[in-house]
Amino acid sequence: MNKTFSALACALALCVTPVLAADYEAGKQKAVTCTACHGEGGAKPIMPQTPILAGQYADYLEHALRAYKKGTRQNPLMRPLAAPLSDEDIENLAAYFSQQEGLWVRY
Repeated sequence: MNKTFSALACALALCVTPVLAADYEAGKQKAVTCTACHGEGGAKPIMPQTPILAGQYADYLEHALRAYKKGTRQNPLMRPLAAPLSDEDIENLAAYFSQQEGLWVRY
């Protein structure tokens, strides 16, 4: 039983690719542009229809930004802003906004 477990653990270790953590600070720097509409830290949108990004799930933010970039999610303001973002930029932005306080806080 122990040998079976060890063999399985080794096989899984070979199949799993390393996951690199997103860079919070790089996301914070890249998010300066987002402040114009989403407010400081993504928590205080300028207009009521602008979504709060602060505290949102990182995977949701990544999905949304990739969809804006591809054009499968339509928004005339977000498409040109998302288009030049690299996958790394998207992951960093998602990491930054997901760690901000604000999604469930009403002001």
